[in-house]
Amino acid sequence: MVAVQRVAMPRPIPFLCVVGILTAPPGTLAMPQAQDALGERPAVEGPMPVPPATVARDEAGRVTVRAVRIDSTLRIDGHLDEEQYRQTPPIDGFLQQEPREGEPSTESTEVWLFFDEGTIYVAARLHDSRASEIVANEMRRDSFNIFQNDNFGVIFDTFHDRRNGFFFYTNAVGGLSDQTVTDGRESNREWNTVWDCRTSRDDEGWSVEMAIPFRSLRYAHPGEQVWGINFRRTLRSRNEYTYLTRIPAAYGMRGMQRLSSAATLVGLVAPPSSLNLEVKPYVASVLRTDKDAEPAMTNDLDATAGVDVKYGITQGLTADFSINTDFAQVEEDEQQVNLTRFSLFFPERRDFFLEGQGIFAFGGGARGGGMGPPSNTPVLFYSRRIGLQEGETIPMHYGARVTGKAGPYSIGILSARTGGRDLEAGRAHSTNFLVARVKRDIFRRSSIGAIFTRRGPSIDGLSPNYAVGLDGNFVFFQNLSIDAYIARTDTPALNGDAMSYRGALDYMGDRYGLRVEHLHIGPDFNPEAGFVRRENVDRSLVQGRFSPRPAHSSRVRKYQFEAQVDYFESTAGIVETREIQGLFGIDFQSGDEWRIEGTSTYEYLDEPFEVTEGAFIPAGGYRFADVRTSLRLGSQRKASGNVAAGHGRFYDGTRTEASFRGRIELTPQLAVEPGISVNWIDLPVATYRNDVISARVNYAISPRTILSGLVQYNSNASAISSSVRFRWEYRPGSDLFLVYSEGRDTSRLHGPVRLANHSVALKFTRLFR
Repeated sequence: MVAVQRVAMPRPIPFLCVVGILTAPPGTLAMPQAQDALGERPAVEGPMPVPPATVARDEAGRVTVRAVRIDSTLRIDGHLDEEQYRQTPPIDGFLQQEPREGEPSTESTEVWLFFDEGTIYVAARLHDSRASEIVANEMRRDSFNIFQNDNFGVIFDTFHDRRNGFFFYTNAVGGLSDQTVTDGRESNREWNTVWDCRTSRDDEGWSVEMAIPFRSLRYAHPGEQVWGINFRRTLRSRNEYTYLTRIPAAYGMRGMQRLSSAATLVGLVAPPSSLNLEVKPYVASVLRTDKDAEPAMTNDLDATAGVDVKYGITQGLTADFSINTDFAQVEEDEQQVNLTRFSLFFPERRDFFLEGQGIFAFGGGARGGGMGPPSNTPVLFYSRRIGLQEGETIPMHYGARVTGKAGPYSIGILSARTGGRDLEAGRAHSTNFLVARVKRDIFRRSSIGAIFTRRGPSIDGLSPNYAVGLDGNFVFFQNLSIDAYIARTDTPALNGDAMSYRGALDYMGDRYGLRVEHLHIGPDFNPEAGFVRRENVDRSLVQGRFSPRPAHSSRVRKYQFEAQVDYFESTAGIVETREIQGLFGIDFQSGDEWRIEGTSTYEYLDEPFEVTEGAFIPAGGYRFADVRTSLRLGSQRKASGNVAAGHGRFYDGTRTEASFRGRIELTPQLAVEPGISVNWIDLPVATYRNDVISARVNYAISPRTILSGLVQYNSNASAISSSVRFRWEYRPGSDLFLVYSEGRDTSRLHGPVRLANHSVALKFTRLFR
């Protein structure tokens, strides 16, 4: 038993003091290297496999699996022909989540878990009596479409805190994807680490072998481990999801993230701490022509170099440093249709900000750093504020971060400095950013935390802007959760109500669902290192759902009835938005989904709204209603995706919309992803059409070598943008990028499309471990 001294911590902790505490040698502080909330290695709650068995289950549904040490390195080729597979009993007994919760899988799945001094090996034999129906058409790394194929994945809860994990998965053609999971609900699919995977197929199914280095993970201490673990298999042609443990159907696609329902892993021995250092230098060059720049540039050559460094302070805490951070490899943001008065929210894809990103998530709203979809809940830290302004890149001179786990604490500290730049919309000042985040695990699945942000100077170039907040996430029983936060900002010249707070209750059962929320955003609440979609508002939301499953239907899996009232009122008591919505949907056994919804809206404009260039909807109150229907075609089809249409009133006019976003499989390596959204707007002040059309072509030469092209047209911006991107991961963690991009102006009514800009970028990175 390790004695733990509980010490009251002062509120402000300087950055260097925190790093000093976290890096102090063992024995200098009352901070034992531990896994559970009290600093003790957790006991195994459940049965123990008796060798040679590798899995054990009890009547309560608890599962324990045992890892087996091997003396020789496995050959990673997807063929399970080594002697270790014949000598070691597999882990089996997978259970359905869908379509029949808790029943055995319709097909057998066998898993082996081995390890040696430096690597964890996960191998699986996935039997399929209908092997010709296996869906396997995506090799692009980290593509969401891998989830839409037949796939297999493993998640490791390396701190055994039942809330955070590292998730690795693949499909039958060897497509790679990895992500981190935070607090059992937030996933970061942009995170990448070093690992290897191979697959093979035959007439009886498919096989997979994974090799995951220990140093690609974070864990509490070396030596004997007790982790959480789960495996998931998807049989796409039958729309069947199976897990090692029983996962409630109510969890849906997030079932793998619910680590409180995972199995326990024993027998694993992690290597002792060593110099865990990664250095990743880069060199990049861009040849650019921009006819609209001031002054215009032609074949302007720019070259740069920099380095990212990652250092393991402890087994659970990682420091990241970046000098002359480069964003040349960032993919072009996809165009979005925006017919609202509010800003769009784009995800973060830059490498430096990705590890531990979920730690910075605050208040139960959009994910930390800019990972999630738009939300009315403010984001106190939105990492795209660093190095990007008004859509333009701002030079980032350096950045430093510390993220990870220390006992029951999740810690994130970030400091960065950007340079100045003259933008058409105004000057970007040289700016320092500081973010500090800490969360403390409490109970089995709950947490409380605090966040502090500083941006200096503020956007207007005056005194620094500050934000501070406290939040909590409380999980009860299986499906009930409560999120709450309170936050305040301090901005020069804003002396009014700078508070924001939120409380939300969610009950997310399979048959019934209920959500109740109240949100307050004061008129002077202004987190300049964050993102606020709506300002000066009180929001109240009530949403109810009834989702029955027909007992004996070969076509329908679930019906969905949903009703929602969303009410926005300014802090002065004026109703800004009132939205009443009803929805009916059907989930089919095939994986197809159909929805129809009707919405009645009241919208008050306190000032004219420019709905399109030069056309303003007058201030005042407007009532309008619409109906919308959509059909999502399952990915087992050669052509899949989502088609939607809608019609109704729009302010004092009408709006008709039609859209399609999908994927057409040509071969397992070649696919086209078309997207089209057309809105016909008929208003007294203007009649116009807003088109956003895109087409992405992906050719996967191998899972680590991708050639892709993207063309986008936005009629509202009168622009066509296109790019061709070649990425070769010539060794794990090391990349070569070659990107050509151009923009064309379509604003001329009777003339050729004008080439406005084009560029060629080359970037080379090399990872040294």
